[in-house]
Amino acid sequence: MVEWITNTMQSMGYLGIGLLMFLENLFPPIPSELIMPLAGFTVFQNRMEFSPAIAAGVIGTVLGALPWYYAGKLLSEERLRNLADKYGKWITVSGADIDKANRWFNRHGSKAVFLCRLVPGVRTLISLPAGINNMPLIPFLIYSTGGTLLWVSFLTFAGYKLGENYTLVEDYLGPVSKIVVVIIVIGCILWIVKKNMQKQ
Repeated sequence: MVEWITNTMQSMGYLGIGLLMFLENLFPPIPSELIMPLAGFTVFQNRMEFSPAIAAGVIGTVLGALPWYYAGKLLSEERLRNLADKYGKWITVSGADIDKANRWFNRHGSKAVFLCRLVPGVRTLISLPAGINNMPLIPFLIYSTGGTLLWVSFLTFAGYKLGENYTLVEDYLGPVSKIVVVIIVIGCILWIVKKNMQKQ
């Protein structure tokens, strides 16, 4: 994976960054936590410029969010959940993942799109509930771009600062992302329990 990402970026430059980040949104196993720090390391080597590298990452990510957004608009939540349970193993997306992203959206509304762009584990899938709940396209793009800009800038800067040790970003964020997902799940459970207790 690392070699393929490196070769793509070296052969295609900024376009390669955009393409990789586009694919990262369609196929979550491709990690942005490795793509953008490598871009930062390339900036460190004076083979790229900082701002264009970030711009390429943001554009690729936002374009990659659109297929999920329109899938949410075209398909019902139930159909998406069934499709994910049946075929999602190929792209590591399950019906439970879709439910989790939808709960986030229903709880936080439009700002969930912004916040989830900063949360590994749900950042890709938040586009689905935005589409399912018919969030207008322009606000979706604005919130997505804002959150993505912060995430991509952080990863690129981290790779720039770490230099040849840029892969440490993924090493540290991997466990952190799992912790964040656990916290989100616990938070959702506590919120549901609280709501049920209030109804009694």
